Amino acid sequence: MSGAGHAWRQFGDGPLSRAASRVYILLVVELLLLLTTLPGLLPLLLLGRDASNLPLVALFLVPVGPAVAAALYALRHQRPDLTELRPAAVFWRGYRADLAGALRVWVPTLLWLTVLAVNLAYRNAVGLPGWWTVPLVLIAVGVTLCAANALLITALFDFRTRDVLRLAVHFLVRTPGVTVGNALLLAAAAGITAVFSEAVLAMLASVAVLAFLRVGEPMLHLIRKEFTA
Repeated sequence: MSGAGHAWRQFGDGPLSRAASRVYILLVVELLLLLTTLPGLLPLLLLGRDASNLPLVALFLVPVGPAVAAALYALRHQRPDLTELRPAAVFWRGYRADLAGALRVWVPTLLWLTVLAVNLAYRNAVGLPGWWTVPLVLIAVGVTLCAANALLITALFDFRTRDVLRLAVHFLVRTPGVTVGNALLLAAAAGITAVFSEAVLAMLASVAVLAFLRVGEPMLHLIRKEFTA
């Protein structure tokens, strides 16, 4: 029995097995991401691309924050070992643990972005001069990048919300590589949505979350080193 167990552990540690386990983890996380965002994803796909629908878009995107936080948690804490694959259990554990914190970060972000987007869409109606477009876009990008840092920190650490926001802003400047990487991921996501649809982006969600996690590694390393025991 011990020889069989040792052989199974060797099999689970091989390069092919590790690759297969990572693919399996990504597939399970993808399915769970789709499941947890389905209440907002389905009506979002049916919604017309009109500026008047921006508040509804924000409402339908509320489930995305906790789902992404849970996916980050699952991908970070799941060992790539065929003998210990439990991505679904880890995902749901992260979802329960991060739900409140993720919503405290995600909902205000959606509100800010909705206000900015509505002002951009109706700038002529509200009397905003054309040059206001640039600062509004820059503010929206800054809010999004700060929220990305905050969501990643919330998913993997147990800090108070105000401390999460302080760290998110702090590392926006301190780790420029992370900030630029997240900006590129954001641009790629916007490009996929514009050229194809939200559905295509949703089908690549677990890969995007994994890329988001990898980009944020330098920030996570510094937080573990300087702000945790």
